[in-house]
Order: sequence, then C-alpha cells, then structure tokens
Amino acid sequence: MKFAAVDIGSNAIRFQITSILKHNDIFNFKKLEYVRFPLRLGQDVFQFNKISPEKEEKFVKLMKTFKMLLELYEVDDYIFCATSAMRESTNGREIAERVKNDVGISIDIIDGDKEADLINAVLFNELDEKSYIHIDVGGGSTELNIFVNKKKVAAQSFKIGSVRRLNKLDAPEEWKRMEDWVKDNISKANIPVYAIGTGGNIGKIYELANLSRSKELKPSIKIDKIEGVQKQVAAMTYEDRIHVLNLNPDRADVIVPASDIYISVMKYAGAKEMVVPELGLKDGLIQMLFRRNMHNLEEQVTIINTNKFPK
Repeated sequence: MKFAAVDIGSNAIRFQITSILKHNDIFNFKKLEYVRFPLRLGQDVFQFNKISPEKEEKFVKLMKTFKMLLELYEVDDYIFCATSAMRESTNGREIAERVKNDVGISIDIIDGDKEADLINAVLFNELDEKSYIHIDVGGGSTELNIFVNKKKVAAQSFKIGSVRRLNKLDAPEEWKRMEDWVKDNISKANIPVYAIGTGGNIGKIYELANLSRSKELKPSIKIDKIEGVQKQVAAMTYEDRIHVLNLNPDRADVIVPASDIYISVMKYAGAKEMVVPELGLKDGLIQMLFRRNMHNLEEQVTIINTNKFPK
C-alpha cells in the first residue's frame, strides 16, 4: 500500500509518500517521495492575522501539484494536515474550503494537542524508562510533553515558534507561561531529565555539530553543543549561512530563534542532553493512515518494524 501525508506548517509545507511493504509479518516503511516547499504562511498570519492573496494563490497551486502526485503514484490513502498558521489565520478555513471545492482535497486544521498526539504516536518508539521532556518546535508553536516510564504525564502547546520569534511576535507573557508550566510539571519526572527534540531545526543543529548517527545508539546532543552551534550561526551573515553552511534560505534565518526555544526549555527542565530522532508530524500522519487502513482491513498487526519509519 502507498500512503501520503502533507504537513502544512508555518515555515514550510512537507509532502511525503510512503510505501508499506510486508514480509514475514513485518511491516517496513519505505519513503518513495519527499518534497519540502518553502511557503512561509506564518509570515503573513503572525503579523496580519491572515494569509495574503499572493500566498493563497501559490498555496492553491501547490495543492494542485500535490494532488497530481497522488494520482501519479496511485496512492491508496492520504491526509493533508495544517497547524498553527492556518488555524490562527482569519481566512485559513476559507482557503481550506476553496481547496476542497477547486482541487478536491480536504485539509484538516488541527489544534496543538492533536499535533502533539500525532507526533507522540511515533515518538513512543524512542522512549525508555528514563524521564523525558519532548520539545517540538514549529514555525508558530511549540508543543511540550513530559514522559515518565514511557507514559505521558503532562502536555501543553505554546504560541512560541521560530517564525514568530524571528519577527519578534512571541509575547513575553507566553514565554513566562511556558517557563512556569515546565517548572511546575517537571517535578512529575525523575532526575535526571533528558530532552527529545523534534522539528527541522534541531535536526540541522545536530548536523552542524558534526555528530554522526549510529544505528545502535540513540542520536543525542549536549546542551553546550547546541549553544555552540547557535553562537557559530548567529555570528555569520544570512548569506554566509546559505553559502558556507549550505542552509536553505528559509532555514538560515529561523535556526537561531528556534535554538533559543530548545535551549530555554532544556534549561527550565534541567535537561543537559537531547535525543534527536528525526521524527515529525508527517511520520505520525503516515502511521495514523497505516493503522486506519489495517483496521479497515480487519487485519491483526502483530509486528511493526518501527526502525523503518521514514525520516
């Protein structure tokens, strides 16, 4: 079977097609196609509370392109999911309705709790008996979850994100609310507390720290390494970040404000080290489609090779 997931974020839109292969009762997830398109919807929404006509037209055109890819790949099931930019936009639902009428695609605009739940669906595979604070930084919001012995004991979404911070639209009151929430809830965890970081920026920070990934060990990075990468990138011009560090233009400007969020939450929680599993919303969406279709087929799923989830 082939599934497609589209993550309509505040900084970019991600499209992925995954093939599900079964052999000896083991399900392997193989990525067939991945497109990351830098359409920054949050730039409009967080300043003007709506998506501009220019970006709306580009967005509709992009949805038509994705619809064509669904047909060409003969996808069995798919889901298009939008997060903070579209849910906060005064015309987000109107645009979603236009896409449904003109393109034939339904867009699910989800809240922060649902977003966190979808990511957690694949994140559980990375957990052990330790205590973790999960930090998922997007363009417009940050989702935090605290896990103890593989159980979620607290969760909250905050209107703090890389694009929002880049444009100085992150309210000090929201930062204080986030700090208070972490300090109030981290007592539910056992010491030491480790962090888990998801979102495109932490993956790039890990890469810039020149750390190698191992199949045997969980990829992790110390907080001082994150701070070192942040200091290195912040000292460079926007052009050098693109040409010397080979960052995408829409990554080069948000990576420093995103690192502010990861570092701050780690300090609030007293976490010195972060696991970086390269998982995100699109992976949770793919797993949701998988489970939905297995349920529809009334097939008992006994073994899932989670190490094969698309990165």
